[in-house]
Parts: sequence; structure tokens; C-alpha cells
Amino acid sequence: MLDTLDMFGAAARLAEQVATAAELARKVPDLPDAAGVTSVVVFGMGGSGIGGDVLAALAGPSCPVPIVVAKGYECPAHVGPGTLVFASSFSGNTQETMIAAQAARDAGARLVVLAEGGELARLAGEWGAPHLPIAPGLPMPRAGIAAVSVPLLVTLSRLGLCEEIDDHVDATVAQLERRIPTLRGEGSPAAALARRIGRTMPIVYGDSTIGAVAAKRWKCQFNENPKVPAFANEIPELTHNEICGWAQHGDVTRQVFSAILLRHDHEHELNRRRFDLTGEISEEIVADVHTVTAEGDGPMAQLFDLIVQGDFVTLELAVQSGVDPGPIPVLDGIKAAMAR
Repeated sequence: MLDTLDMFGAAARLAEQVATAAELARKVPDLPDAAGVTSVVVFGMGGSGIGGDVLAALAGPSCPVPIVVAKGYECPAHVGPGTLVFASSFSGNTQETMIAAQAARDAGARLVVLAEGGELARLAGEWGAPHLPIAPGLPMPRAGIAAVSVPLLVTLSRLGLCEEIDDHVDATVAQLERRIPTLRGEGSPAAALARRIGRTMPIVYGDSTIGAVAAKRWKCQFNENPKVPAFANEIPELTHNEICGWAQHGDVTRQVFSAILLRHDHEHELNRRRFDLTGEISEEIVADVHTVTAEGDGPMAQLFDLIVQGDFVTLELAVQSGVDPGPIPVLDGIKAAMAR
């Protein structure tokens, strides 16, 4: 099996990663004062930036202030002394994140840095900002989904800006420990779904809470592990626009696309009907419709259950395609060009 960076091993250790990330975050001293915080902003790109999406999906319902995820060079204009800013960069050297974080610092925001090291970690020391460490031994940012999201959740919980997270962490670890052994090996459901997807291009749909984040994660994992085109959208929004675009070219779309519906127990009741309708319509215009269902106690456990299933499906697709899931030479080339 071609897996030079041991991406399968990293996926298999996701339960341990969740627990370690939570424990490390609980020990970080000197967090900012939460009094008077009027907004939370997360800066991050790629495998680091999705940690902000996880935070917004899981903490948003109980957070008394808005959570904004900013992916780019720009710092939102509303950022100021009342803003809690998380600057997240796995390497600590992400260009966009460093520029946005510096602008937030200049605006007087309360910063917390999440980084393995690099320039951003150095700046955290210079700024006197708390530094959330990243769990060690991870080969790639996308292999560290818990390492870049759980510390944000723990920190927000410690500050009293979302519900207490410890029980959710425990439930997530327990669900991952149940799920992961079923996903490994040639006869696993992950390998079977990868074979069914084959050479079609996946379109992943989730609902507008944790399902949408899971769909985005699946899409990015398809892009980076087996290196294939993939697309994601969310219900109910897609039932107001995208689904209409399937009215034409069915003779083409049936050959090149597969649909994947990500389901969980925390969907809005009206979204359940929209999923049914979307599935019925999609059956006529894609090669196949696949449904993946979450299990676990609570939204965090179910989100990570969907995430780990997607990780193994995309890794299995890489193996079946003869592709090394680890290296990402195109992205490395872009970074090198931008550094020049």
C-alpha cells in the first residue's frame, strides 16, 4: 500500500488525538478575559481553517456572541478590543493567517494562537498571547482535524463562552473508538463505498449545521487524499438553487458524478424531508446516491463520526487508485511560489 506519510495511521489514531488535544488545551495558562467579548473570530486556512468551521458549528448554538470564520488575508472591520481572535496555523507560517492576525493585533483584539511552532508561535510570545500547542506526531494539517478544532472548543468553554465541553469530548472519544475498528481493512464499509464511487466525482451534501462542516471536510479530503475533483453543499440552501441545475445534461452527469448524503440525529426536522426529496431527484441525474449516517452521543460525537468515515473512504479511494494520499505537490508548489 502506497502511504508514505502514514495517513491511515493518523486516521486510526483520531480518538487519541481528540483526547490529547483537549488535555493540552486545558493546561494553557493566562487566557484572555472574556468580560465584554462581543464577537469571536477564527483565522485559518485549509486543514487549519476547518477547525474554525467545527468551532462555529458546535459552539455557535450556545455561544452568546457571533463566531466568524475568516479565511483570507483580510481582518474583518468589526474586529477590535471586544473581539476574541483565534489565529490557527498548523505550521505557524501560513501567510494569510499571519497577516490577518497582525491586523487584529493592531486593532486591539484579544488574541489566542494555535500553532505547532513557526513565526506565529514566535509572535504569540512577542505579543503575550496564549499559545495553544498542537498535538505532536501529525504528518499533515488535514491529519490533525481534532488538533486544530478541539483546543478552540476547550478554550471557549473555559472562558464561559459556550457550554461545558468535557462530556462531549468523552462521548466523541468513545464513538471514535467504536467506529474506527469497523473502517479498517479491505472488507470495510469505507473500502466498499470507495469502490462504488470509483472514478466518478463526488458531490457531498450535509445539513446546515454539523452536516455542512462534515460535507466540506469530505470534499477537501477527496481533493487531497486521492487527488480527485469533489464538491460540497448544504441543505436547505441547495434546495433553493443547486438542485435546479441538475435539470439538464443528465446523460453526462449520470456518468461522472456520485452523490453522498451525510445524515445525523441533530438535523432540523424539515431538513429531513428536504434530504428525502434531494435523494429522490439525485437518483435520476447521478451515477449513484450513497447515504452515510452518524452515530454517537451528542453533536460533537456525531460530527467526528462523520469526519472519520470520510477520512477512511477517501484514503481507501487513494489506495484503490494507486495514489499516495500524503504528499500534496501542487499545494507545496503554490506555497513556494508565493514565498518568492
